[in-house]
Amino acid sequence: MSLQENKLYHFYNQGNNRQRIFFSRENHLYFLEKFRKYVLPHCQVLAYCLMPNHFHFLINTTKDSIVEMQVGSLMVSALNNGFRQLLSSYAQAINKQEGRSGSLFRQKTKAKLLEYRDEHYPLICFHYIHQNPLRSGFVSKLEDWEFSSFTDYLGMRNGSRCDQQAVIELLDISKEFFYQESYRVIPPDVSEKLF
Repeated sequence: MSLQENKLYHFYNQGNNRQRIFFSRENHLYFLEKFRKYVLPHCQVLAYCLMPNHFHFLINTTKDSIVEMQVGSLMVSALNNGFRQLLSSYAQAINKQEGRSGSLFRQKTKAKLLEYRDEHYPLICFHYIHQNPLRSGFVSKLEDWEFSSFTDYLGMRNGSRCDQQAVIELLDISKEFFYQESYRVIPPDVSEKLF
């Protein structure tokens, strides 16, 4: 996937055949630790959510994101390579843990460029990512899902993965109305455009 500097992207992937990718709280934490090591140095993260069989990240690319490097016979961006390293190292650990082999994730991580249009897609994507556990029926309140950045924005946790100042600047998030805006229903025809 070809990336542009200073653009907002929705990165996502899921388990091969929609299978589980997280089996315990420790798996989630290990994935986030690897994310911090391999991906975070190459971008600004605005939001994330880890679900039992998939993940979402809202990312603002930087100059570091698009630096090209050679991996085998391919030239890839530093950010794409970071995701490759993250998924490879995580899959190896899970395969060992679960006594399995083969692909854990779908072959390609998707990165959807979010352009500002009438519906303000980056802001919608931000809320969509946080609403995943609620829409899937895992929680009745967004703040009850441990593995998303939502509680960081509420000030319930001192998370350091997301650049909250960038969110305020890029998405024009209102701290005063953040909570109620987070629960606003996203129509299916609008959310489909995020993929």
